[in-house]
Amino acid sequence: MGFMDILLIIVPSTLLWAAPLIFTALGGNFSERSGVVNIGLEGLMVIGAFTAIVFNLTFVDSLGKATPWLALVAALVVGGLFALIHAVASITFRADQTVSGVAINLLAIGLALFLVKFIYDKGQTDIIQVGFSKVDIPLLSDIPIIGEILFSNTYYTSFVAIIIAFIAWYVMFKTPFGLRLRSVGEHPMAADTMGINVTRMRYIGVVISGALAGVGGGVYAQSISSDFGHATISGQGFMALAALIFGKWHPLGAMGAALFFGFAQSLSIVGSSLPLLENIPNVYLLIAPYVLTILALTGFIGRADAPKALGTPYIKGKR
Repeated sequence: MGFMDILLIIVPSTLLWAAPLIFTALGGNFSERSGVVNIGLEGLMVIGAFTAIVFNLTFVDSLGKATPWLALVAALVVGGLFALIHAVASITFRADQTVSGVAINLLAIGLALFLVKFIYDKGQTDIIQVGFSKVDIPLLSDIPIIGEILFSNTYYTSFVAIIIAFIAWYVMFKTPFGLRLRSVGEHPMAADTMGINVTRMRYIGVVISGALAGVGGGVYAQSISSDFGHATISGQGFMALAALIFGKWHPLGAMGAALFFGFAQSLSIVGSSLPLLENIPNVYLLIAPYVLTILALTGFIGRADAPKALGTPYIKGKR
C-alpha cells in the first residue's frame, strides 16, 4: 500500500469523524466566550442525535433525500431549546455551571432512552434508510491529486462544518455581536456599563451552543451510527469540549483540534487496514483517541487562558 493509498483512506475518515466534533466545539465556544461553562455538550449531542434519528425515521417517506438535512434543522432547534435549561439554571438562578452541565448530560441520556423505549418499545431505534452518504464533490473532486484526496469519497457535512467554523470566527472577531459576546465573558460589568445586556448575550451564547451541539449529534447519528441507542454518543461531547480548550477558545483553533481528534478516532476504525498499524491490538487503537485527548490537554497546548469571567455568575452592580 502506497502513501497515496493511505491518504485516500485516512483523510476522508478524518473529515467524517471530525465534523460532529467541529460543530459541537464551535457551540461550546459561543457559550464559554459569553462566560458560561458548558459541560453539557455531551448531553446536547445526545439530544441532537436522538432528534435527528427520530425525525428521519418519521418523515423519510414524505421528505425523501432531503430528510437528513431537515433532520439537522430539527436537531438544531431541539438542541437550542434543551440548552435553555442550562441557561436558566446557570444565568437566571446562578446555579453552579459545572453541576448544571452535568445535570444536562444525565437528563439528556435518561430522557432520550425513555422516549426511545416509549416510541419503539425497545432499547434503540431502527436503522435509518436515508442518511449522509459518501459523495464526490462536483468540480473540486476533479482537481489533480488534491481533489482525489480531499473531495472524493467524502461527506458534504464535513465541509459544511469547516465553513461554519470560518463563519463563527468572522462573527466572533469581526462583528459588533461578537465583540459584545466576548466582552460579557471577559468583563461583564464593563460591558453592562456600556449598555450591553449581559444576561441576554449569555442566553444567546448558550442557546447557540445547544443548537450547534445538536447539529453535531445529528451529523454523527446520520453519518456514522445510523441509529440511536445508549452508546450512540459515547464521549464525543467531552472530546469536543477538549477540542475547544485545546484550540484556546478560538473557533479556528477548535476546528484544528477537532480535526486532530477526528484523525485519532479515524485511526481506531481504519488503523487495522494500514501497514504500520495492522499488527497493533485493536483495543489499543480504540483507546487511542482518549489517550491523545488527555496528552494534548496536559502536555502540548501551552498556556490556555479562558475568558476571565468564565464560570462566574453576573450580579448587576456587584464586582
